[in-house]
Amino acid sequence: MSYRSKTVAAWLALLGGALGLHRLYLHGLRDRLAWAHWPPTAAGLLGVERMWALGQDDRAAWVLIPLLGLMISQAALTAIVYALTPDEAWAARRNPGQPVVATGWGPVLAAIAALLLGGGVLMGTIAFSGQKFFEWQLEGRAGAAAGVTPSA
Repeated sequence: MSYRSKTVAAWLALLGGALGLHRLYLHGLRDRLAWAHWPPTAAGLLGVERMWALGQDDRAAWVLIPLLGLMISQAALTAIVYALTPDEAWAARRNPGQPVVATGWGPVLAAIAALLLGGGVLMGTIAFSGQKFFEWQLEGRAGAAAGVTPSA
């Protein structure tokens, strides 16, 4: 088994984790969980495209866009976990039988960037989802007051 760098894994998780690139790096092309990252990320990107094309009233985009936010947030969390794993524990799990390599500042900078990006994306996702939920609730009340049943 070849050497797996904690720094590379943390940065791959941050920059390409929504697509599972960190898992492909650590586990290879046969890792099913790596490939499971693609559908929700693609669905979220489809939601962004729908909102650009159809506007903010597209309900399918309301459901799909948070998937992208959640995938980016989980990738940032994974980057933080990788980056903050002690070098000895990383070597024992990912590079058994090989000497421990001191990683330096690379993973620390990845953790800082992941905290900034992941926190911002997660807050934005929660705000977007909350806003759309309450707009949907108000629309239902306005329709009920007018005698119209809200569409699904």
